[in-house]
Amino acid sequence: MTSVGGASATTIGILGAGAMGAGIAQVAVTHGHPVILVDTSPAVVANARSGISKALDREVEKGRTTAEARTSSLERLTAVAVPAGADLLALASAGLVIEAIIEDLRAKRDVFLRLEAVLPESTVLASNTSSLSITAIASGCRRPERVVGIHFFNPVPLMPLVEIVPGLATEASVTTAARSLVDGWQKTTVLAKDTPGFIVNRLARPFYGESLRIYEEGVADQATIDWAMREIGRFRMGPFELMDLIGNDINFAVTQSVFEAFFYDPRYRPSLTQKRHVEAGLLGRKSGQGYYDYRAGAVRPEPTKNSELGQRIVDRVVAMLINEAAEALFMGLATAEDLDLAMTQGVNYPKGLLRWADEIGVSTVHRRLQALQEEYGEDRYRPSPLLRRMSQEGRRFYHA
Repeated sequence: MTSVGGASATTIGILGAGAMGAGIAQVAVTHGHPVILVDTSPAVVANARSGISKALDREVEKGRTTAEARTSSLERLTAVAVPAGADLLALASAGLVIEAIIEDLRAKRDVFLRLEAVLPESTVLASNTSSLSITAIASGCRRPERVVGIHFFNPVPLMPLVEIVPGLATEASVTTAARSLVDGWQKTTVLAKDTPGFIVNRLARPFYGESLRIYEEGVADQATIDWAMREIGRFRMGPFELMDLIGNDINFAVTQSVFEAFFYDPRYRPSLTQKRHVEAGLLGRKSGQGYYDYRAGAVRPEPTKNSELGQRIVDRVVAMLINEAAEALFMGLATAEDLDLAMTQGVNYPKGLLRWADEIGVSTVHRRLQALQEEYGEDRYRPSPLLRRMSQEGRRFYHA
């Protein structure tokens, strides 16, 4: 089951030809793999093939590849429409199959069973899920040990980070092979434990959640919070403009999923403000209105550029982000290096959160969290035991 690692001739099967599946296919063919891209919709398959062709044309125009390499890449791509419920024999020659269908556990379990019926036992099965448990997906398989999570970020050709997530039953050789293969695609891989949200979607929750809380309390409006996080915090985008870009429905659904998966831990409680925006259809850029108005002629609100207020906002949000990273390290979700790499490469944070803690001072971050917990009396602000212990002992996350 380790044959996929580093083998450029390995055929890659991809189930689902939407944006994620097509993006994965593009990366695989440009790195020398024959790819079989399958979807139930002929229109989606045609659109994926056309999109990949246009993307490769742009690479030629920009001088990043040659016309010959573009032609070779497209010759390695086979795109097939398979009717819903039909057998998946088109994927029988693949050494690795990556599932990139809808985020529905029942649908994924069903498709993995269908894949097992036609694939050799040596084929590795991977899911591109961003929120569902790999262990739960694999539990319906006859051989769950060959199932692994390979979570790419959108747009796949541009985003460097990939989370490799073994389930409880995944063989170590499968995890190693999957990581080796994706490393060969010039991606940055991190290894994450199979917990809700994996690394990025879990650690990023306070960026949105605490900013929404600050807004709800009337401490500052959304424009001021965005200004503070961009100009003082040095984040590429503020939380409200980023939620509008992602889609408030999608962001709310991820938050709700993580909240429920963690047995309603108050640290992940969704925002009523965001729920109301979703109910009102204020989904962000795609609907024309969200926290900001994107319709023609709309005027963007001006922030209150008060540096003291802005610093308080940044200190509070960053303390919550660091606390989440410390808790993830404490619970063995990933190494400190992978946690920091995931946030800088996956969501373009200005610094790794644990290195940021060392820079601010672990004891300073701990005091900020203690003050919030004392003020609000909520478990939402409880400091991670690791953060508390390190503060007491005067330790850092990194030695230098």
